[in-house]
Amino acid sequence: MAAEPALAALPARAASGRPRVALVGNPNTGKTSLFNRLCGVRAKTANFPGTTTDVRFGRSQLGVEADPYAIELIDLPGLYRLGLDLPESRMVDDLLAGRVPYQRPDAVLVVVDATNLVRNLYLVGEVLRAGLPTVVALNMIDLAQQRGLTIDARRLSDLLGCPVVPVVARRGVGVDPLRAFLRRVVEEALPPHPLAEPPMPDAAGELPTARLEEWAEKVVAACVGGSGALGTASDTVVERFDQAFTHPVLGILIFVLVMGGLFWTIFAFATVPMDLIEATFAYLGEWVRATLPAGAVRDLVAGGVLGGIAGTVVFLPQICLLFFLISLLEDTGYLARAAFVMDRILCRFGLPGYAFVPLLAAHACALPGIMATKLIPDRQDRLTTILVAPFMSCSARLPVYVLLTTLLFRDEPFKAGLAFAGCYLLGALAALGSAAIARRTILPGRSRPMVLELPTYKVPSLRSALYVAAEQGLSFLKTAGTVILAICMVMWWLSAYPKAEAPADAIALRAQAAATSDPERAAELLTAANGAELRYQQGQSYAGRLGRIVQPIFAPLGYDWQLSVGVITSFLAREVFVSTLTVLLAGTDAGDSPDAGVIERIRVATRADGTPLLTPAVSASLLVFFVLAMQCLPTLVTSRKETGSWKWPLLQLGWMSTLAWCFAFLTYHGLGLLGVG
Repeated sequence: MAAEPALAALPARAASGRPRVALVGNPNTGKTSLFNRLCGVRAKTANFPGTTTDVRFGRSQLGVEADPYAIELIDLPGLYRLGLDLPESRMVDDLLAGRVPYQRPDAVLVVVDATNLVRNLYLVGEVLRAGLPTVVALNMIDLAQQRGLTIDARRLSDLLGCPVVPVVARRGVGVDPLRAFLRRVVEEALPPHPLAEPPMPDAAGELPTARLEEWAEKVVAACVGGSGALGTASDTVVERFDQAFTHPVLGILIFVLVMGGLFWTIFAFATVPMDLIEATFAYLGEWVRATLPAGAVRDLVAGGVLGGIAGTVVFLPQICLLFFLISLLEDTGYLARAAFVMDRILCRFGLPGYAFVPLLAAHACALPGIMATKLIPDRQDRLTTILVAPFMSCSARLPVYVLLTTLLFRDEPFKAGLAFAGCYLLGALAALGSAAIARRTILPGRSRPMVLELPTYKVPSLRSALYVAAEQGLSFLKTAGTVILAICMVMWWLSAYPKAEAPADAIALRAQAAATSDPERAAELLTAANGAELRYQQGQSYAGRLGRIVQPIFAPLGYDWQLSVGVITSFLAREVFVSTLTVLLAGTDAGDSPDAGVIERIRVATRADGTPLLTPAVSASLLVFFVLAMQCLPTLVTSRKETGSWKWPLLQLGWMSTLAWCFAFLTYHGLGLLGVG
């Protein structure tokens, strides 16, 4: 059997010679949280299946400073059973069975959910059959106790023939005893000797689920007691919640309301930090202008560097708040219910239920969303998901969404929130429609339904949510400090050079200003002269020439050369659109106002003929274009890597760009017919 790619990439042994321990468990058992605790590092922890899509490594210190002892921990994808026809099952099965040379781990750490012990013991029984030294981490023991369950860990350990350690991974409870047991098992190479022998496969090499279930129920009956073992009134409450959240109609309505409330919160609570960021960059810009001598360096720093970065960093509060709230929803267990509801919808459009997790991940960034499609077993299903994943509104689109929805609905956060949610809805509808077309043409076939186990409801972790928000915020700032900064500096140079002679109208205005005796009139004439000179300079610059070349493509959408340049540069990275406009407007009447923030300067910007740069119709057209267009080179490269051919990413680029242009055209002219200028 060919090895899974992630396993084939593993070296035969850790470079340091440290023992290897495989970390396995069902989805939603807290496996990745325990990995973080043991290794002192963080990985994305979400309360829905399939979060860990790649093999992760970590170094865990099991000893003390006086007696150090380290292992290499391998965090494997969550799975329910070995031997199933699923990528994650084959991956773990190959590793534990030693079918990949020199890569069999020295021990296995199995994480189980104490509140759902019977179901989790299926995997434990199969792991015990592998004969490797094993330790069982009995996670969420606090939740089990709250539900009236009493679990005799020592008795369970005897029955399984391996150490069983109660832990609460989220809070770090029981982690130190777990380290001690792991060290002992690894050092002594103790294989499991269960009193309750797991069932053997039949003659065909298969192990029916019914036999595993019978074995697991006997084990649980021997070591679990308490009032919760027979069920309590809380089970009825949970069932009622599940009936509402998973209802085919009510569940969708709840999902829409939850997401709508989330987007309203983003607009309502991010205003103050946004204003603070804008004021800070405005102060820095004025300080640079007052400190540095007039010239190219001052213009570059104030207009190109600070102005460009400010045009992106100002949206940091919305990005952090979005991921903070989504992390809270993940932790509660609600998003798994949403996945169950969306499974019905996805299958109708030719997408597999397994696509929900990659598509949800694509809302952060299309790259991990596309890479997460590795867990989709069917190739046709996987290709379809890869093709439509970039339609999901990723974090790179957020600055553009915030800018344009704010311009459309100033001081109306409720309407802005609805428009913001509408962007996400439009992207999702485009993905579904495109998937349906693909499954009826180039990728025919029916999709597989998703088998999903609903996790228990939990109180969300503020600490974890804050970490996720900080992680995404730092990633965004890293992009702003590298890619966006480089593009802003290039755009400043393109808009500033080559230098052109002052136009005749600017010379005439300066002459009138020198001749008048009215100081106010002279100031007005000089301002008009500066504006005319700058517009002429920009029109003659390299950026202006590029804009005029591509403007015929975008003129039917209502875009002038400045907007056309912004759209073209955004094909490198969507988030640079706002920064590009900020750089191009630097030095204009809009850009010279030190008291105006980024959004306000863009709002009052005008074209060469004095008309507004962004009318409501143009803003709406741009919004639709950015929702639907493929504007991310790394996404195209990732699609090429995952599909093994340039055919599919080029199809993505062509289809999404065509769709974006057509719908932006309809939006602009449709609003024009309705009298919206």
